[in-house]
Amino acid sequence: MNHSLSIKNRSAYYEYFVDATYQAGLVLLGTEVKSLREGKASFNDSYCIIHKGEIWIKSLHISPYSHGTVNNHDPDRDRKLLLQKREIKKIEAKLKEKGYTLIPLRIYMNDRGLVKLEIGLAKGKKLYDKRESIKKRDVERDLKKYLK
Repeated sequence: MNHSLSIKNRSAYYEYFVDATYQAGLVLLGTEVKSLREGKASFNDSYCIIHKGEIWIKSLHISPYSHGTVNNHDPDRDRKLLLQKREIKKIEAKLKEKGYTLIPLRIYMNDRGLVKLEIGLAKGKKLYDKRESIKKRDVERDLKKYLK
């Protein structure tokens, strides 16, 4: 079985400082899993919320499965994340602090073939922090080029 599924939220580390990461299971439909295996997911404007002691991911776009029938899934539906209660309570306490948000970082398949979502507790970057990230990335790229 091919476990090479890994879809990253590239803008997450550019927009936020990630303090802590958590691995969460996703409640998915069969056509969603098949679509994810094809790499058809988009993190644009997706975020996580806590509602009634459960964590949900909003606006994660998983394209409809190409060979799906009338039973195909809604691409933008809210999906429940599976975490332990103590982890949810710890996340909830951190989110009450000013400036923290919960963002999806990547979707991947673990060694048992289960689809997982890595979420991160993050603080938003200011404009000057983003400039610093760009500068650092450029310096690393130039250094690699120089060392070759």
